[in-house]
Amino acid sequence: MKHSQKILILDDESTLRGIIAQRLKRKGYDVLEAGTASAGLSFLKDTLIDAVLLDIKLPDGDGLILLPKIKQMQTDLQVIMLTGNGTIESAIEAMKLGAYDYLTKPCNLSELEITLQKALEKRKLLMENTGLRQVVNRQTSEFKIVAESEAMVALLEITRKVAQTDTSVLIQGESGVGKDLIAQAIHFWSSRVNQPYIPVNAGAIPEALIESELFGHEKGAFTGAGTQKIGLVEMADNGTLFLDEIGEMPLAIQVKLLRFLESGEFRRVGDTRLRRVDVRIVAATNRDLRQEITQGRFREDLFYRLNGLTLLVPPLRERRRDIIPLVYHFLNTRRKDLLHKQYSLLPETQEQLLNYSFPGNTRELFHLIERGQILSSDGTISPSDIWPEKSAQALKTPATADSAEGFFHPFANGSYPSLEDVEKAFILSTLKKTKGHKTQTANLLGISVRNLYRKLQAYHMDE
Repeated sequence: MKHSQKILILDDESTLRGIIAQRLKRKGYDVLEAGTASAGLSFLKDTLIDAVLLDIKLPDGDGLILLPKIKQMQTDLQVIMLTGNGTIESAIEAMKLGAYDYLTKPCNLSELEITLQKALEKRKLLMENTGLRQVVNRQTSEFKIVAESEAMVALLEITRKVAQTDTSVLIQGESGVGKDLIAQAIHFWSSRVNQPYIPVNAGAIPEALIESELFGHEKGAFTGAGTQKIGLVEMADNGTLFLDEIGEMPLAIQVKLLRFLESGEFRRVGDTRLRRVDVRIVAATNRDLRQEITQGRFREDLFYRLNGLTLLVPPLRERRRDIIPLVYHFLNTRRKDLLHKQYSLLPETQEQLLNYSFPGNTRELFHLIERGQILSSDGTISPSDIWPEKSAQALKTPATADSAEGFFHPFANGSYPSLEDVEKAFILSTLKKTKGHKTQTANLLGISVRNLYRKLQAYHMDE
């Protein structure tokens, strides 16, 4: 918890207000108090507030009328309603108007702390998503979702339609094609755009921790669980949960995920209480899930639950019209990092890129172009800037009339340079282009850093 978080208690019961304020101050919160609607609105005009504890009945106003005004003044601010026993229906109505939750007075202070913590975590996510939404919108219009090819134009048209529904979506495609960007587009083109977007890589979380990461846990639920943890499912309430690499998910967790998808309910680890959230699920995989089902590694019932709609992201080799536009969009977005230097491709570079199969798809394309920028000395990217390892490989290949012709030029006496001479010259040239950066040089040469140092010593180039 950040100690600078500001909490406004807006309640006309001074005794209760003082008790809550004292408790929250001890926890490090910066607490403001107001007993009337007008005093509360005055605070909100002058001070950035993180959360408001709002009494549903105030001397000079109705909490239900005040709530929309508060949300309008500070959009991401979270409001927790405080209600008397006879006003539960009104509190539920307030939640429909944008309140995070409601508590019945007299409040259980421990419950209030937990609810406030959750509300502040949601505020943090909303603020992060505001920035992420700007990034994705920029990427969509710039280079990440380039749609020059018929295949990508069709995919984005379908994606926009899918985004308007709440159906579960399964995104399929090879590694590196940009499945995560399609998932982001689904969220940001949907009615959930102002709610959390929570991505999770199912293959990157250790099996022993994935249940806790997804569903959360209670304090003391297992060894090392020293505090309560809110899971990603709960954080995504009213928003979108993106399950990347769903094919990597352990079978035991697949069962629990299926139950959640069927009911919208879950339990934190170590808790008996059922919790309900409203979450849209988008999943992605580079595996053939039907084959995984046949081999017993993926549940068939989970597959059909996830597979409400399927989007297939085509590999780059099947949308070659996107390659050169992708390159130039990438170069444009990199200009700030490279002091606004402009780069262009030689015609032969474009030709080789268009004829390349790109097994690593767009991820590989961007890596190659980044390498080309580093090695280009004059702003024009040549094939040797992008694929220096091809030249290095040629040095290791026995020369033939076809392979050596045009690559090595003979000396005046008609003899050719030795392999050592050429390798030494090539290492020097690469070092010059990387400005002496050893790790970068080794990567471009396709050798280890240790091997590079060994060669530098052997050729007396290590001084």
